Amino acid sequence: MPDVIEFYLAGELNGEFSNFAPFPIKLGGKRWPTSEHYFQAQKFAGTPHEEEIRRVKKPRLAAEMGRDRKRPLRRDWEAVKERVMLDALRAKFNQHDDLRALLLATGNARLVEHTANDAYWGDGGDGSGKNRLGYLLMQLREELRNA
Repeated sequence: MPDVIEFYLAGELNGEFSNFAPFPIKLGGKRWPTSEHYFQAQKFAGTPHEEEIRRVKKPRLAAEMGRDRKRPLRRDWEAVKERVMLDALRAKFNQHDDLRALLLATGNARLVEHTANDAYWGDGGDGSGKNRLGYLLMQLREELRNA
């Protein structure tokens, strides 16, 4: 088992860990095409934007819509975004047995979203980023082990 497992694009090695990976989730009484759809839509929870994002076909489009600052971002977003992400990850890995097994099979490896495109959820491409997605996946892995 490698010490570090990197992931980024859904169609590439370890891409199942990406929020763009095509694993639908049920959360909040609705079915979401991907965890990315859910995460981006929650930036506008309780508004028509939430449903608009849920209905788009591709996670890339959901991400673009979620980043569009013409849409009114919920006031508490910075305070709740990690909880929202963890909720999405819990749903994804609890609702897909194969994904849960895959995550548990990573052992104690450090999980890293390796991309220059994101220094918050990812590693910034050079390791300087916060890698919060990787840390939340490792936190979830511990929860699943202890369940």
